[in-house]
Amino acid sequence: MEKTSQRGFAAMDEERRREIARKGGKAAHEKGTAHEFSPEEAREAGRKGGAAVSRDRQHMADIGRKGGAAVSENRQHMAEIGRKGGQRSHRGNRRSPGEASGAGR
Repeated sequence: MEKTSQRGFAAMDEERRREIARKGGKAAHEKGTAHEFSPEEAREAGRKGGAAVSRDRQHMADIGRKGGAAVSENRQHMAEIGRKGGQRSHRGNRRSPGEASGAGR
């Protein structure tokens, strides 16, 4: 496969592309041609997008498989922490209600 040279936006770094897009967005708002979704419009667009995506059964199966694998990995990770640390919380250093506030540490 032959490699093509990058031109235009493809040749710019991400920061430069964002800068140009930001200017375009500001100009559209100032001109009054920018569209801002209302909550109802956003809800309807999300519903349509979800319906379109869910028609692709293979894609949905892939999503479900990835989600199931992530849950499984998380359970395994939490079980390992439980075996290694006893009753320690994975969310940081939590104290019991009667424990001192940390003075003198």
